[in-house]
Amino acid sequence: MTDFYVSEPMATVPENYKSPAQQSIFETLTRLDIPFLRVDTGDGTTMEACIPIGAKLENPVIKTVFVTNRQQTLFWLYIMAPDKPFVTKEFCGALGIPRVSFASEEHLVSMMGTPYGATTVLALINDKQHRIQLVIDKSIAQSQYISCTDGTNTGFVRLSMADLLDKYLHHTGHNPMLI
Repeated sequence: MTDFYVSEPMATVPENYKSPAQQSIFETLTRLDIPFLRVDTGDGTTMEACIPIGAKLENPVIKTVFVTNRQQTLFWLYIMAPDKPFVTKEFCGALGIPRVSFASEEHLVSMMGTPYGATTVLALINDKQHRIQLVIDKSIAQSQYISCTDGTNTGFVRLSMADLLDKYLHHTGHNPMLI
């Protein structure tokens, strides 16, 4: 993967937004005065592609999983270490909930404004009805930084975990559960 494109890190918003989700994310980071680094990349849909992205941001890109219950009435966004496998039984056991499955891309787009491959905790800014419960793996919550997509699969951003928890999520009204 030596020819995978990753720009040099930048601390400015993109000149042109690629999606409404990306625009709302960067407008919120700017409004809340949250410093960030970002990179433009090739298609960063896979965790393998995220390895050089994390290297350039000097922080691994997190894995983000969007799941729902059988009735598709409850939704969880789970952020975890990139090398940790998602085990449904462990996730459900930790939360004391029935079995979950991956939510549809239709739900992802309608609730967060991002397609598969661009799912990001930062898109919770678009969940105005607070239908999504954020779940954070404790190992990630204890990190100094968090790196994730910027609402596209060709842009990634790094910000401090403290700013995510104390400013950004407070602003969105999402209170994370730690497991």
